[in-house]
Amino acid sequence: MSFSSSVKEELCKTPVCDKCCAGAEAYGILLYGNTFDFRAVRIITGNPGFAKRIPKIFKHAFDIEFDSVPSAPGSGKRVFAISDRSKISAVFDAFGYDTGNTLAHHINFGVLENACCKKSFVRGAFLAGGSVADPEKRYHLEFVTDHMSVSREAYSLLLEMDFFPKDTARAGNYITYFKQSEEIEDLLTSIGAPLSAMKIMSAKVEKDMRNTVNRRVNCDSANADKVVMAAARQLDVIKRIERGAGIGNLPDKLREAALLRIANPEASLEEMALLSDPPVSKSCLNHRLRKLATYSDGDI
Repeated sequence: MSFSSSVKEELCKTPVCDKCCAGAEAYGILLYGNTFDFRAVRIITGNPGFAKRIPKIFKHAFDIEFDSVPSAPGSGKRVFAISDRSKISAVFDAFGYDTGNTLAHHINFGVLENACCKKSFVRGAFLAGGSVADPEKRYHLEFVTDHMSVSREAYSLLLEMDFFPKDTARAGNYITYFKQSEEIEDLLTSIGAPLSAMKIMSAKVEKDMRNTVNRRVNCDSANADKVVMAAARQLDVIKRIERGAGIGNLPDKLREAALLRIANPEASLEEMALLSDPPVSKSCLNHRLRKLATYSDGDI
C-alpha cells in the first residue's frame, strides 16, 4: 500500500458524528470527485476504506442512498452513482445550489462556518482528489480538481485555517499543494491523520540523521586526504634533504621532526605531536615541518 493510500485509510477511521460535518465532508468529496451536476453524481475510488465510508457519509449528511454501488468488495476501481433527480435535488439544496440553472462550481462558505466543518471539507477533498508523496522520497501533498473557482476558493479556505499552500495548473486541472514537511504534518493532523503525520516526522528525522552522517563521513574523508597530501609533501622535502646535506646535519628539533615523520608517514599532525618526546603542540610541530621546506639541498 502506498503512503497516500495509508493516509486515506487512517482518515476514513475518523468517526462520522455531526450532520453538519458529514455534509461538509460530502461537499469536499463532491467538488473534488468525478461528476457533480444536476444530471448525475459519480464518485470513483480505488481505496477500500474510502469506498466503505462514502455511503455512510451520504446517508448521514443527506439521508439518501446511492442508486448504483459496487457489486463486490474486490480490488480495483469502485463506482458510486446517483441518477435519481429527487436525490440530486436534496444534495443541491443542502449546499444552496439551484438545479434549474447550469451549475457553476463554487464553494458555498455559508455551509462551512464552523472550524470542524472546514476540517471535514478538507478531509473530503483530500479523500476524493488528494494525494501525498512518500516522505522517504520527498515532501509533497496536493489537492486536484478540474474546477478553477473551487481550487481558488479552497486555497482561500486553507489560508483561513492558517495553512499557506501554493497553487498551479497541470494538464487542465487546478492544483493546490504543499511542499513543506511541517505544514503537511499539521494539515494531516488537523483533518484526522496524526499517525501519518508522525510517520512524516520520523522519516524526516531519519533523513536528517543520514545526511548528518554522510556530511561527517565526507568531511572525515576530505580531512584524511589533506593529511595524506601534507605528509607526502613533507616526506618529499625530507628525502631531498637526505639526498643533500643529510638529515643528521639538521638542527636538533628539526631533525627530530623529520625522523618522526619518516617513522609515521600516515599520522596526522595531532597524532605526531603526541608522539614527540617530549610532546609538543600541534602548531609547534607544524612550524618545524614547515621550516624543513626552507632547507634546500646543501643549504644546511
